[in-house]
Parts: sequence; C-alpha cells; structure tokens
Amino acid sequence: MFLNGGAMRGGPLHHLLGGAPLVAATGTAPRYRFYSVADRCPALAPVAHGGTRVTGEVYDVAMDVLRDRLLPAEPPELELGVIELADGSSAFAMLLRRPYTSYVGLIDITEHGSWQSYRNALGEAA
Repeated sequence: MFLNGGAMRGGPLHHLLGGAPLVAATGTAPRYRFYSVADRCPALAPVAHGGTRVTGEVYDVAMDVLRDRLLPAEPPELELGVIELADGSSAFAMLLRRPYTSYVGLIDITEHGSWQSYRNALGEAA
C-alpha cells in the first residue's frame, strides 16, 4: 500500500498500520496531480499530462488491516485504487474520488510533491 499522508512514519495515523513493515520510501510515476482536500488529507489524481512524482512510503499491509483499520479512517473524498510507482510496479493507494471538480476546499499542491512539504510550507507539522 502506497501512503502519502498521515499514515506515514511519524504521522498521526501511522498506528492504523498495525505494525505493517515498511517496504520502501519511494514515489509515484510522474502521472499524478496532487491535491489537499480541505487541508485534512492529501489525494492523488491520475492524469494523462502534467503529472509529477509524489513522494510516499510503501507498506506491506495485511488485507484485514486495510479493510478494518485503514479504509474506515479515510474521508469520503478518497477511494482505493491502484497506482504506478516510480520503478514501474503497482501498489494500492487512496485516490481522489471522481468526479472531483466539485469538492470544496480542493487545492492543487502538485508543485510541492509531498504532503510534508506542503504542510511545512503552511508552517504546520505533517
């Protein structure tokens, strides 16, 4: 599972992983726009053009942990999907639910490349 927000190491939701081991600190293929959803959580959105690499972490999350802990904690603007990582492999990730143009508070943060970088720019902890 690719994580790019509060469930990453040191984040307030990391405990939801139930001790799942970190596989890699990596990023996505440069095929995604990156958004802040009302400054509550980050969201990936696949695009054909104008995407970038988004930094995150891949964990070996058991399916029952995904079902019982991670997915119930996700906001309704996100949905489970499959993304392409920088090395060309695939991973589960939370994507911005479509259609996403109507979400209030949707901020394009693609230029930051990571949730932590965006939060730091706001002067807040990730």
